[in-house]
Amino acid sequence: MKQFNFNKRTGYISVENYLPHNFLAEKIILNSLLTNNNVIEIVKQNLPVDAFYFKNHQEIYKAILLLYQTDKEITLVNLITIVQDQGIFEKIGGTKVLTEIINQVPDISYLADYIKLLRDKYLRRKLVKLGYQIINSSHITSIPLQNILEDLEKKLFAVTNETNNNTLNSSAELLQTVFTELQEKFYKKSLPGLITGFYDFDTLTQGLQKSDLIILAGRPSMGKTAFALSIAINISKRYKLPILFFSLEMSKEQLMYRLLVHETSISNQKLKTGNLFTKDWDHIIKTIQIFSRLPFFIDDNSTISINEIRLKIKKIMFEYNQVGLIVIDYLQLMQNVDSKSQNRVQELSFITRSLKSIAREFQVPIIALSQLSRNVENRTNKRPILSDLRESGSIEQDADLVLMLYREDYYKNRTTNISLTEIILAKHRNGSIGSFQLLFENTYNRFINYRNE
Repeated sequence: MKQFNFNKRTGYISVENYLPHNFLAEKIILNSLLTNNNVIEIVKQNLPVDAFYFKNHQEIYKAILLLYQTDKEITLVNLITIVQDQGIFEKIGGTKVLTEIINQVPDISYLADYIKLLRDKYLRRKLVKLGYQIINSSHITSIPLQNILEDLEKKLFAVTNETNNNTLNSSAELLQTVFTELQEKFYKKSLPGLITGFYDFDTLTQGLQKSDLIILAGRPSMGKTAFALSIAINISKRYKLPILFFSLEMSKEQLMYRLLVHETSISNQKLKTGNLFTKDWDHIIKTIQIFSRLPFFIDDNSTISINEIRLKIKKIMFEYNQVGLIVIDYLQLMQNVDSKSQNRVQELSFITRSLKSIAREFQVPIIALSQLSRNVENRTNKRPILSDLRESGSIEQDADLVLMLYREDYYKNRTTNISLTEIILAKHRNGSIGSFQLLFENTYNRFINYRNE
């Protein structure tokens, strides 16, 4: 069997002969539709027309769907009538093919297996065709490589989504899952989420939960990056899980200096000037040794797109099989490359929805930093509220948690070595809201607990 055909005239590779399919399963499913009208919904929800490989089976399936949509009984007589009216009776194979289908003796209890088999063959065909498209596109040098990669990512993501279409579960299945989780929590006696190292925060949220989109908001220089970096460092050291820090504002070198300051308690000024003592070098070398063994990744592409973020997450997933935490600094700097006709609010809505989708897809918490609007500066009480989020509608809607940073001395132009910072949990989709306090060490640009554990 030839798997592909190279056209010398066009220079393209095309699919030839046949692709993965199952002739018998197609006939059995069509027979089930004609002999048991109760199965139409489950088949329709799981199998598009293209899931059938043979053209005549596609036409028969389309005719059955048309009967269902027009509230006509799905019978062999009605099927013959409709294909005759469409002038395709001979095209589908006439009486011979319909007789073969109706004479199948399927076991309805195995229908789900036949549907699963057909979906498997259908998705494999899509992957094969996608492979040929990649080969052909790669030969067209006039198309930018980035466009090819982004197009590939979109199409591959579409196929991946189709493989994960089992979103309907019975209460029995869901309750069994919940019961198992409860047993694990009872015997484990630990927080269900990732422990951040900030005691009051972990108590309030039970740790960072998988699939949560966490918005961390504040005015400029309030300490958003410092707080997010502190959380990322603590989780990295505790769990040894991959951390992805997407920095659209600061360079990776600046972030590395911040990390060294955070861990060594050496001021940024001393590091930048190189005015170091022997003990300072000991701290630096120890920190470098620790983080050289940790999967802590930084990307400082200032124009990164949602598709690129998803692609880089998949790369880490492929290598490590999991991701612990994703940080995006910050939300308002992100752009949607496909949003030429959208205004900024619509564009940001797409970005926040996409980030929530990524969090669910990869079962990983995402911390996205966000600016607060200047309106807060015009109020007497400057403690932030949800409506202070810039382009707040979509952010507030898509977020599972919204954290807001507030330091009173920020507005009094007072600079001290240690500042009391209030972290306001303004939204908590799966728990109670509240607030807690942390200490901000200005010299080392890091947050520490206000109280001992």
